[in-house]
Amino acid sequence: MKILIVEDEKNIADGIKFNLEADGFETETAADGEEALEKLTDPEAAFDAIVLDVMMPKVDGFTVARTLRERSDFTPILMLTALGKPEDVLSGFEAGADDYLPKPFELNIFLARLNGLLRRREWFLKEQEPVKADEIIEVNNRLIDFENLEIRSETDTIQLTLMEAKLLRFLIEKGGAPVSRKTILEEVWDLHEETDTRAIDNFIVRLRKYLEEDPTNPKILLTVRGIGYKFVSED
Repeated sequence: MKILIVEDEKNIADGIKFNLEADGFETETAADGEEALEKLTDPEAAFDAIVLDVMMPKVDGFTVARTLRERSDFTPILMLTALGKPEDVLSGFEAGADDYLPKPFELNIFLARLNGLLRRREWFLKEQEPVKADEIIEVNNRLIDFENLEIRSETDTIQLTLMEAKLLRFLIEKGGAPVSRKTILEEVWDLHEETDTRAIDNFIVRLRKYLEEDPTNPKILLTVRGIGYKFVSED
């Protein structure tokens, strides 16, 4: 597998590169967001994941992630950030990151999170039950296409990130049963319970925009007070 490392601090980039290659990955590096976008635009490039720093010269990590998603490039992104505020983490998810890791980080945690992200990508593409990856589900006059990571209506097509699709699929599979934020963290994102759960709320807000007629008055993705969320649909 090939990983693009986007990091302006050379010692950090070199350390990540050394350890990933020791684990059998092929790597390339970019020193800033502008160089990263050039590499990712190259038709010869084919990266399985991107390790993306946030604070960089020229073009920051948020802009890189957002630009890729706008181009319909949904390569999994592990965002590295020294910004610890919840709103900064949420900005990363809003931009299209699939996971994040605060700096400074321990190497074993970094490798576990990156490998987890790659495994989730493979599991998502290969899972067959109870919702087949190639099955298209109709919800509120919209078609959810898990194979192509799309939600389609008569007038629009919305591209989902891997993590948006994974969360939506997980809630659908629960068949209307309430799901706690803790369960979502552990079973969807492979994260420990001490992780800030507000990122989940942000994902739900985005999914409501995609599926609900009125996202401020949801009928499909419902909040279960004191617990978490549930998916309800008559389709």
